[in-house]
Amino acid sequence: MTLTETIKQLPSSAGIYQFFDNNGHLLYIGKAKNLKNRVKSYFNFTPKLKANSTLSLRITKMIEQTISMNYIVVNSEHDALILENSLIKQLNPKYNILLRDDKTYPYIYIDNSEKYPRFEITRKIIQNKDISYFGPYSIGARDILNSIYEICKLVQKKGSLKSKKLCLYHQIDKCLGPCKLPITHDRYRQEIDLATSLIKNKKLLLRKLNEKMEFYAEEMRFEEAADIRDRLQRITKSEIRSEIDFASDEDYDIFITSDDEKRLVVLKIFMRNGKIISSNHNFVNLNEGFDKDEVISRTLIEFYGDEKPPIVAPILLEESFKDINLVKSHLSKLFNKKAQILFPKIGKKKQLINLALLNAKELLQRDNKTTDTKILSQIKELCNLQRLPSRVECFDNSHMAGRATVGAMIVYEDGVYDKGSYRLYHLDAKDEYSQMRETLTRRVESFLKNPPPDLWILDGGATLLKLAIDILDSNGVNLDVIAISKEKIDAKTHRAKGKAKDILYTKDKIFRLKPSDKRLQWNQNLRDEAHRCAINFHKKTKLKFDSESKLLTLKGISEAKIKKLINHFGTFETLKILNIEDISSILNTKDAKIIKKIYN
Repeated sequence: MTLTETIKQLPSSAGIYQFFDNNGHLLYIGKAKNLKNRVKSYFNFTPKLKANSTLSLRITKMIEQTISMNYIVVNSEHDALILENSLIKQLNPKYNILLRDDKTYPYIYIDNSEKYPRFEITRKIIQNKDISYFGPYSIGARDILNSIYEICKLVQKKGSLKSKKLCLYHQIDKCLGPCKLPITHDRYRQEIDLATSLIKNKKLLLRKLNEKMEFYAEEMRFEEAADIRDRLQRITKSEIRSEIDFASDEDYDIFITSDDEKRLVVLKIFMRNGKIISSNHNFVNLNEGFDKDEVISRTLIEFYGDEKPPIVAPILLEESFKDINLVKSHLSKLFNKKAQILFPKIGKKKQLINLALLNAKELLQRDNKTTDTKILSQIKELCNLQRLPSRVECFDNSHMAGRATVGAMIVYEDGVYDKGSYRLYHLDAKDEYSQMRETLTRRVESFLKNPPPDLWILDGGATLLKLAIDILDSNGVNLDVIAISKEKIDAKTHRAKGKAKDILYTKDKIFRLKPSDKRLQWNQNLRDEAHRCAINFHKKTKLKFDSESKLLTLKGISEAKIKKLINHFGTFETLKILNIEDISSILNTKDAKIIKKIYN
């Protein structure tokens, strides 16, 4: 069916639409209250089908590349909004902005219904009306919590009260000792109130920590002093400084965007009790321009997710946007009350917006010396990539004779390795091809929760490159892939240090660059980091496998039987939770009872 025929048969229902180029690559995903009217608005139909002359240059370029389209009908415009956001995250269309802030922000909370309550960390609502929340914190939540227990004499551990005897924390004057001593609720509440004031007043907390650090330094307890020094730095880093004085205890979530034609920054600032407690930002490379209304709409949908936040605060924006009523309706359902989205023009709330804009522009102008933009641009040009690869995932697998088979994914973003985003996989597959297929398939299945990067790099040759492209195409994901393999001389891999003539494979070309070529070295560095992670994880897995095998062998379970079990059930952790009947389906009942007895 031609594009014209598809457009003519579109229903007047709510839904989402997808535009594709002549290679079947996904260009754009949009939503519509009325599919027929929305899609028709992109085109002029006479004398032939072409882009509507009223469109922006960015959308005109997209329509000129569009050869075919698909659509999905949904029940309402609200459902279309949610489906559009979900599919953009998973499929990474060329002309949509992919917002990768997939984090959930932690809160510090306290359950006031407990006899001697403690402060802890959560990322979601706990169903208890006596819970008090503080946050969200982009970074530093754990440091603030640790500082509270450093300064205040609270019950330090969950299980401390059960022991009925005084522990080390009481001896070093970090706990009042309510597990044994007759501590009144009023006395304990004084410590709770102090901790609460420290959480709410960052300046007071930092002053108290400085006093502790100086005390430890004077006592020549340098490791403890250094620990507090590092903690101070992390806590200070988590917020934007402001002299704006809110006399009342007001809460606000502030969202601001700014761009310099090459990059877009989305800045989030959280004000609680009249004070800015934390902030966070994300950069997006602008390869094909962007729609500011779309960015704001999806920022709000993405940030609040599908679960009511522990603290619902009014939202401050610089200006209104196209889908405001739709987004406000969605958030009101999520919050179980009317969502407030405000666009202040005067007063202190406007000062907050101006502060956010100032910081967003500063973030764009800041010289980030770790970002190797020049080499990334050269790789984009060499390999004909769709996007500047600011976020890259590189994969490798490791095993020994089919045992302790693992996969590793490392992440490189804005010039540094994002080790918090690394992923390690236990694999069932036996050969290298199947292992990579399992690793990549599992990564694709996680795209909804953790969106795709700009580029994949694989440790392998043309065969694994084709495998990756097939997996992405079968799932409709728009993503560039590079494979890198070591040169073979006389059927043997050439590994001479400093002279490794590794080969780069892309969908269209093969590159044999000189060992001194910076573009090759950049790919090699990422491949080597993925290889290091895979090898280290393999060693740890094998060590654990060997120790578990030794335990079973000592009890009369042969290595052949152990291998049979692991081949079927995957890991020893799975084996530990199985019942006798499950194990008996592979081994005899006598062996099953022995194994169950070992792990009980």
